[in-house]
Amino acid sequence: MDKAATYENIKSRVIRFTRKNWLFVSVITVLLLIALVFIVDSALHELKSEGRQEALGPFYSPPDPLPEGSPGDLIRMEPLEAAIPAGTQGFRILYLSQRGDGTSVAASGMVFIPGGQVPEGGRPVVAWAHPTVGMGDQCAPSRTSDPLASMSWLAEILNRGWVVTATDYAGLGTPGTERYLVGRDEARDVINSVRAARNIEETAAGADFAVWGHSQGGHAALFASLEAAGYAPELNLVATAVAAPAAELTALISEQYASKVDWVIGPEVLISWPDAYPDLSREQVATSTGLKKYEELANDCLVRAGGEAVIRSALKQDFFRIDPTDLPSWYGVATSETPVMPAGSRPLFIAQGLEDKVVLPATTALFVQRSCQAGIDLTTLWLGGTNHMEAARVAGPAAVSWLDERFQGKPTSPTCNQPLPVEPATPPAPPAGS
Repeated sequence: MDKAATYENIKSRVIRFTRKNWLFVSVITVLLLIALVFIVDSALHELKSEGRQEALGPFYSPPDPLPEGSPGDLIRMEPLEAAIPAGTQGFRILYLSQRGDGTSVAASGMVFIPGGQVPEGGRPVVAWAHPTVGMGDQCAPSRTSDPLASMSWLAEILNRGWVVTATDYAGLGTPGTERYLVGRDEARDVINSVRAARNIEETAAGADFAVWGHSQGGHAALFASLEAAGYAPELNLVATAVAAPAAELTALISEQYASKVDWVIGPEVLISWPDAYPDLSREQVATSTGLKKYEELANDCLVRAGGEAVIRSALKQDFFRIDPTDLPSWYGVATSETPVMPAGSRPLFIAQGLEDKVVLPATTALFVQRSCQAGIDLTTLWLGGTNHMEAARVAGPAAVSWLDERFQGKPTSPTCNQPLPVEPATPPAPPAGS
């Protein structure tokens, strides 16, 4: 090969290398700029809300010690300053709840009361369980400037004459640690929000209630369905509806532990699960960077946490050093925090977006498959073109209509005979020593 050919060959390689790496650098730069915009916008928003949070602080500070009483007893309530539908009422509440071990805690939330006549037996209640928002007190839905952000279906429910409760979960907005993805604790906060609503005379709430939840709230709703009869026999759970539920946790963790999603979800799990299960070791599963950042990231609200996740992913940084389900201790907790619906459970409605990159459709398909095999009265709605954030909004009208039929006592139309649109995930095998 002569010198000219050699030169042209080298030149060609340099150009290809430059173009390839320029594209990579450009993509990373764009991602970092997008993430920076999110973080700056979120920081400015939080700065503006500092005065609001300081003013709200006394409402969310329960007496110490907590007053003696029963779960669901009201500690205090006040009108909610939000754009609620005309002719209805909204209140911010602080009420007694319980951990799964029976320890009393204070939980905050909201109650919405429709107008119109009260039916015989009292108004039905729908308990809303919200999705992941971040563990900082300022992230609690009832403390934000837009407390109805995840409740696009609220007007439709109130128009039907139903009371709506919306727990923040104990430890979110109130003292203590939010028991994120700890099913029995979440469930009791949801159920006790119904009890709290019934302790407000203006609600005229009856004993019939349903639970409706999204993502983390789907996990809470499923556990509320499991807990309701034994924990609150004075109430009558009619049905449960969930959108993109964090249900099959072993499969979900195993599928997602190396994705950017875990820079949002991982920090909250790393706080919550060792708090509930002290034998778990954070050091065994998290990277050194994850261990340095998890407390800070867990307390970021969702938008800012999402921006951080984009940056960390762009920098090729991992939150988890291994798949937590490879360890017997973490596998055992993930298994115990995966709801298993027994035969004879109340009717269940599940909506799942097929473009969901957080709660993967294959994991929901696994939960559907197992529930159908157990003989659950299950109706499933698969949403083409719908991502994780949109699931409850898109499914809301169908979920409300389905719940309406359950309150009326109409027969269901189960879908277990229909083929699944995606192959169910394969759950990880139990590690040695489990």
